[in-house]
Amino acid sequence: MDKGAILRYYKRKDVQEEMVEHSRDRELGVRYTEGFGKRPDILNYPREVIDFAIKGVISFHCSEERWKNPLDLTNELSKKDLNELRTGWDLVLDIDCKFLEYSKLCANLVVKFLLRSGVKNISCKFSGNKGLHIGVPFEAFPEKIGNKFTKDLFPEAPKKIANYIKEKIKTELSKQILDFEGGDFSKVKDRVGLAASEIVQSEKNQYGDLIPVLNVEKFLEIDTILISPRHLYRMPYSLHEKSGLVSLPLDPNQILTFDKNQALPDNVSISKFKFLDRQVNSESARGLLIQALDFEVKLVEEKEINLNKNDYEEIKIESPIKEDFFPPCIKKILLGMSDGKKRGLFILMNFLGKVGWTKKEIEDYLLKWNREKNPEPLRDNYIKSQLRYFKPGERLPPNCDNDSYYKGIGVCLPESLCKKIKNPVNYTLIRWKKYLQDKEQENQPKRKKKSVSP
Repeated sequence: MDKGAILRYYKRKDVQEEMVEHSRDRELGVRYTEGFGKRPDILNYPREVIDFAIKGVISFHCSEERWKNPLDLTNELSKKDLNELRTGWDLVLDIDCKFLEYSKLCANLVVKFLLRSGVKNISCKFSGNKGLHIGVPFEAFPEKIGNKFTKDLFPEAPKKIANYIKEKIKTELSKQILDFEGGDFSKVKDRVGLAASEIVQSEKNQYGDLIPVLNVEKFLEIDTILISPRHLYRMPYSLHEKSGLVSLPLDPNQILTFDKNQALPDNVSISKFKFLDRQVNSESARGLLIQALDFEVKLVEEKEINLNKNDYEEIKIESPIKEDFFPPCIKKILLGMSDGKKRGLFILMNFLGKVGWTKKEIEDYLLKWNREKNPEPLRDNYIKSQLRYFKPGERLPPNCDNDSYYKGIGVCLPESLCKKIKNPVNYTLIRWKKYLQDKEQENQPKRKKKSVSP
């Protein structure tokens, strides 16, 4: 870019003020022609924007994470140190494709999905080149999930949300891209520069016939890899060093009408739509976070099916083992749950099936638990659908070291016996076996001492 054009743009007071406001509590990264400047850095005053530009800075980037003091950051900090320094994080989804129109279709679907998920505080901006950024501010998320502070769930939580959204929209995205190209796979191939074999796969339809399906993951990414500690994204109103365009905030409901000419520096005016506006009235993204965590759990459930049988001790159970013998985590779930109810349900149904309960007993018990104990009950139909193909005793509940479950929903309350087991079922079977042994000893007649004749 022409240095004069860069200086004229960054000399604008309205641009400087917007950038300083956005960078509050964030780490700053600046990019020169030859690469990034030193980190950490910060923006305190509007005048510093033009000072950086005079020194040769072309673009400005900032962290998804918010910090007590960004200047305290170093590469030597441990995860614990980072958690102590971090005050929150924003969800920033980076939608990137070689062809902007595909990125727009994807971004529009993401916004619609977020709205259906109950999220009210959605923002969007043009990346400055070929992609878009979708943002949800930290204030829209709950302070805690289970017994964990949400601020400490970085980068795990935003990664799981990104994966959840990607999986939920990929079928519709494939359809919309093909519709955009009139059903012509070759046009998609030419736009993204990939071989047909890389972007087209065969899947069975409802009639069992093989049909070609567009695999969008090969050329369009909702970035999850780059969601990492101290990851930076391009700040709103920053220039893009390659395109010379502005990373411009957009109306999230008008993404499809965006044209790159709107992002030419001479055409840019400050938008009424702020990217990651912190003025939030409710935790509207609570449901999204919980659904994403539950969805991530489902992806690993199949891995739990073939658990090593040594993870618990098989004993013959004549009748259902009752609550007195349950481990602390199961008892905690049975008290009722505000968050993580679906994971709690998955744990309970498999646990009860392994400790001798019949399918009818499990269904009646779980329906009663849900109605009477959970502050916001699941729908009865959801529980019944989960039990439709369930076979008691077929699989174990997740192991104790699976953080997505017990620790993740705040029910892990280990006591001495817990340290000796791998699975909650083990806890119950050990206690049950001891109970049977004690009972057997009590029922044995006392041996009479033999009398010795003098």
